[in-house]
Parts: sequence; structure tokens; C-alpha cells
Amino acid sequence: MLTEYVERAMSKAAYEKLEDGTYCGKIPECPGTIAFGQTLYRCQIELRAVLEGWLLVKIRHGDYLPIIDGLDLNKGIPVLEEARAPG
Repeated sequence: MLTEYVERAMSKAAYEKLEDGTYCGKIPECPGTIAFGQTLYRCQIELRAVLEGWLLVKIRHGDYLPIIDGLDLNKGIPVLEEARAPG
């Protein structure tokens, strides 16, 4: 399910060639995901890594994940509770 989510999110990515010839990529549906690369291919690879890290942080904190193309991960993600000291 996570793999499918990553694929769907990556299909929403928008890329821009910058003045210096490098590339910038963003996934508007996933705020804060941005990556840069010397080539479009490197930018795509970096953006996928950024998205995967973004997902891990969001899931770990129990944050809402955007629904992408009808895929809703919010229903099946358990919220982790912080370990508490006995007593």
C-alpha cells in the first residue's frame, strides 16, 4: 500500500528547470516535499527519497496524510503512543 501511495504521489510531481541548469521538483499534494538535482533524473530520485522520509515522519507522528487518487492511508495507519515509564 505504501509503494502504491509513493507511486501515485510521484505521478503528481512538478519539475522546473532552474536558471543554472539544475532541476527542482515538488509534490504539491505533499506540502514540504522539495528536491533538487543536477539532472531531471537525479531530481526525481532525490524527490522520491524526500517523499519517503516525509511519509515516515508523518506516519510516526500520526499526522494526516493527503488522499492521493483515492488512496487513503489514514484509515490503516496505527498511531504509536510514546513509551511511558512505569509508575
